[in-house]
Amino acid sequence: MTEIASPYISRPRITVLKVQPGTPPFRIVEVDGEMIGRARSLTDVLEFAAEVGILVHDLDDPDVVRWVGGDKLSWHPH
Repeated sequence: MTEIASPYISRPRITVLKVQPGTPPFRIVEVDGEMIGRARSLTDVLEFAAEVGILVHDLDDPDVVRWVGGDKLSWHPH
């Protein structure tokens, strides 16, 4: 049986970019392609999302959050 690939590509509204050096280190958070803040923890990501009306139930859901340059536990530069 042949499976047909779905043309659907997930485009989550929230993108958390790679860790940036700083004191303390931070990750830029974007919503719908616009920067909304610098997160220093998971809590910051959730607070930014709530500020724009997005309720996040699962930070591991790729349809909700895209993590770039590390996962939700990456908060220090390599």
